[in-house]
Amino acid sequence: MTQIKILGTGCANCKTTQKLVEEVLAAKGVQAQVDKVEDIPSIMGYGVMSTPGVVIDGKVVHAGGVPSRAQVEQWIAAI
Repeated sequence: MTQIKILGTGCANCKTTQKLVEEVLAAKGVQAQVDKVEDIPSIMGYGVMSTPGVVIDGKVVHAGGVPSRAQVEQWIAAI
């Protein structure tokens, strides 16, 4: 199963990003495990210096700011 990690300390943008990813997954009928990573050393371990970040199967696909719905749909389509 695809693993998606939302990297962020719990700010509004991080929550918005997680909600957006979950909405697109549901709309596309794609199963994935979505985890929230709030631990700063773990976030930095991905090389992400500005949150929110999105990691899909170990690969950072986004960092800094809320991604657009179109971006998220592209990532989900590639799963």
